[in-house]
Amino acid sequence: MKLSYPFSILLFFWLASVEIVNAQDQKILNFNQADSLVGQNDFTRFLGNVVMTHQNTLIHCDSAHFFKSQNMAKFYGRVKIEDLEDPVTTTSAYAEYDGATKLAKLRNNVVFKNEETTLYTDFLNYDRAANVATYFNDGKVVDSTNVLTSERGRYDVNLEKITFQEDVVLVNPDYTLKTGHLIYLTIPKTAETIGLTNLVSKDGNTLDAQKGSFYDTQNKKFRFYDGVVETETSRVKAEELLYDELEAYYEGNENVRVFNKEREVEIFGDSGEFWENRGYSRVHGNALVRRYFEQDTLYLAADTLISQDHESDTARYLTAFRSIQLVKTSLSGIADSLVYNYNDSTIELFQDPVIWNEKSQISADSMVFFIENEELRRATMTKNAFAVMTDTLFNYNQMKGRRLMAFFDAGQISRLDIDGNGESLYYALEGDSLNQGINRTLSATISMRFKEGAIQRVNYGVKPDGKFIPVQLVNDETSKLEGFQWRLEEKPDMEDIDAWRKVVEIDLNEKNLFNEPDAEIRMPTDEEIRKSLEKKGLSTEKSGLSPLKRINNLPNDQMPEKF
Repeated sequence: MKLSYPFSILLFFWLASVEIVNAQDQKILNFNQADSLVGQNDFTRFLGNVVMTHQNTLIHCDSAHFFKSQNMAKFYGRVKIEDLEDPVTTTSAYAEYDGATKLAKLRNNVVFKNEETTLYTDFLNYDRAANVATYFNDGKVVDSTNVLTSERGRYDVNLEKITFQEDVVLVNPDYTLKTGHLIYLTIPKTAETIGLTNLVSKDGNTLDAQKGSFYDTQNKKFRFYDGVVETETSRVKAEELLYDELEAYYEGNENVRVFNKEREVEIFGDSGEFWENRGYSRVHGNALVRRYFEQDTLYLAADTLISQDHESDTARYLTAFRSIQLVKTSLSGIADSLVYNYNDSTIELFQDPVIWNEKSQISADSMVFFIENEELRRATMTKNAFAVMTDTLFNYNQMKGRRLMAFFDAGQISRLDIDGNGESLYYALEGDSLNQGINRTLSATISMRFKEGAIQRVNYGVKPDGKFIPVQLVNDETSKLEGFQWRLEEKPDMEDIDAWRKVVEIDLNEKNLFNEPDAEIRMPTDEEIRKSLEKKGLSTEKSGLSPLKRINNLPNDQMPEKF
């Protein structure tokens, strides 16, 4: 409806007076346009196509209430607040604006837009002076890459930073992340979390952190603190874990562990790197391998470990360097370096390796062990091979030669074969309790068979040269072959492995936010609604409706803020 001429003049002079006052005090609200107005002095109601300006803020709405003495206005219907300097626009069904503090309170269907970033909520306080928007009772932020939701949040526009709190969820085409506290930078699109963080990829991989994380959502780079990344084929954990998804690359510091699920091999160390697509890993600093067998576990300690295990590679191996310690239920060993070949399950030891098995000690310049059906079956020792076996009287039976072959049955030595320059020395016992003397023999080939660790039979090649030394002539010189050393004090055990690196098992039942049920939305009771309406000076008695039905029929400008 068109305004009458006298009323239009009145409105013009009223708005002009507001503008004059505003020129004197930039904090006073300035109403530029309205179809009509009601009231004067302290309170004025503007109706239809209302436009207001305040410094660099432009406000549109359907109607407004202006409280002059308080320099405060309430806006109703299609509220739109525009920043004339920054690309920030806010819309809602209802808003309040304080000209002194530049604080806008927006309610119902609030949309806060800053270029590519849009915030949706029903309860938003926008501090125009600090350029900070705060929401509560649920909010959603959407940009070109991510969707983030939380119970509460704070948007620092000048810093392009949004802080999300309580039930935070970040979703993009590749991942879904849940946490309790997240800081999101809208320009680089990075997310930093504090405390428990759980993430699931579209492929079903999980990335979890107990002490927070950093996530570059555009470059697909992650940094987890006390973090675990688990895929179908591997699990990687570290106190500080970097994961580059595009390169399929992991880098860990402090208590690093890489578990190959297909091989049942787990590698530990102080720091490490892992290239998933290549199946290649390097672990440094008090490194440890744990290889699971069906009925046993093999532990291997070393300073550095390198593993190459990809199905496309012809060479698939694990190498260990310096300070090698090998421990299994019936087997222990030491060496300077080691190679474990995945293809044929062989273990090669180099530079003065020594192996202990039950009552036996074997040493050589190099050794190769063959594992079949997860059990040690045979071993080959070359150059300076030397085997020592103790009997029931703790005598040292000995064999040496150029090449030695050992065969195992149920974890114990069942046969020893010497090929080339063979020498043997074994004690002749009567009834396993009486020492009769020593048999010493030189032969190109020698074969010894054992039963429960004791020599059962000895076979020699062509023309052996042997002699028997009676017990009364046995002394240090006659009871030892040249090069004999009993090195039992060097034999490692599980105490040595634990002292090298104590393994703390992963708690696979740690709290995970994806395992928690979604929060249920509880409707307010009639009594809660009645009290909330009474605070606004409204009544539910005249309408004959229950408070819940009454509130559903309220206009937007009369909706209670919270229950």
